[in-house]
Amino acid sequence: MSKTLGALGGEAAGLLVAAATDLSLIIDADGVIRDAAFGAPDLAGQGCDTWLGRRWIDTVTVESRPKVDALLRDAAPQAVTRWREVNHPSVSGDDLPIRYAAMRLGDDGSIIAIGRNLRATAALQRKLIETQQALERDYLRLRGAETRYRMLFQLGSEPVLVIDATTRRVTEVNPAAVRLIGRPEKRILGQDVVELFEAASAREIEALFSGLRATGKAEDFEARLGGNRGRARITASLFRQGSSASALLRFAEATAGSAESAHARGPLLNVIDDIPEGFVVTDLARRILIANGAFLDLAQVATEEQVRGERIDRWIGREETEAATLFATLAEHGSVRHFVTGLRGLLGAVEDVEIAAVAVPHAEPPCLGFTIRGTPRRATAVAIPGAHELPRSVEQMTELVGRVSMKNLVRETTDLIERLCIEAALRITRDNRASAAEMLGLSRQGLYAKLRRYGIGDLDGPDLGDA
Repeated sequence: MSKTLGALGGEAAGLLVAAATDLSLIIDADGVIRDAAFGAPDLAGQGCDTWLGRRWIDTVTVESRPKVDALLRDAAPQAVTRWREVNHPSVSGDDLPIRYAAMRLGDDGSIIAIGRNLRATAALQRKLIETQQALERDYLRLRGAETRYRMLFQLGSEPVLVIDATTRRVTEVNPAAVRLIGRPEKRILGQDVVELFEAASAREIEALFSGLRATGKAEDFEARLGGNRGRARITASLFRQGSSASALLRFAEATAGSAESAHARGPLLNVIDDIPEGFVVTDLARRILIANGAFLDLAQVATEEQVRGERIDRWIGREETEAATLFATLAEHGSVRHFVTGLRGLLGAVEDVEIAAVAVPHAEPPCLGFTIRGTPRRATAVAIPGAHELPRSVEQMTELVGRVSMKNLVRETTDLIERLCIEAALRITRDNRASAAEMLGLSRQGLYAKLRRYGIGDLDGPDLGDA
């Protein structure tokens, strides 16, 4: 083969080899590059076309020079040298890795060096290393979270059981629960949770798990522990672990007066449930604890279980700023009267309502109370040519003058106007965000930041401006 290449001549041999390689160089007896052919087009843009007329050893980095010497020294007419990885400086600033082998062509001392571009391989190796490092960081975070969970679970003073929701068998138990139940841990793990209670409470436990599997929620109740360990109040919640569901059972000491308290509250709760105005009690995080039938009708839901634990923000306000104004006023003054807004039903209906709210921070537990009544629909005003009607939410903000500080009112009004301008620009440009940003005088990054802030549009969807 070497005799055939020698007969072709240096240039012809270089062109022939270039068709099967990323790079081929014809080097004379003095080590000067006389010709070069590139099978990969991107190599010419890395400054490789400036190598002609230069010594091969002068085109590589300092640490690669001994490898070039070895390639020139070991080149033989009848054999290809071993492959060596050589780095060239490139115009992009990063080294250009090439894997070379060399072979002597003829008696004139010319050598052909064939090379393979390793840049793609190097990029894959870097990506692999970065992925491995990311996995290690995620693993360390997971280990840290698991350690914190174990410490909280073991050191917590509240008795807790983790139950497989399908089989009702105990999978985890903390020391506080072991002390409450009065059995060794190994006699609790793997047991059907019903066996930890007296037979009279078995039906309530079975109903608890039926409700958890059906709705994901269950009412608190009191049950009597087995072995004459007394009564305990049980709170249950459902959570998922991979493809399986588990239940978290928390125990609290049952109070002797709980039955009497429930009996005393009975008439009051009946009155609240039957009044024609919506009535809702939430915790300080605005998660619903109690809701009467009138609120369920406005919210377009069938049962109280569907709203319990949900944030009331989900239903209040035509715009996000309306609910924010209501809660800001409630936090500042402790009560709100005659707040006119809209209540959004689960099925899409919007009802005009008037809300009165009060904060009760010293109750046990602290809570917020809301009364919600529908307001009669107002007659539509006659439109005046050339007049611009203010958005309803702006009218409501002006009605808050004297009840809300000017600083809060200006901030909410500014947010509302900014949101309306963005929505109008997106509507005019048919959701072309690039054109909308230009229309609003914003950078594209600035528009995206405001879209995320106000929750406008589908940020994961395609941008019509990129199509």
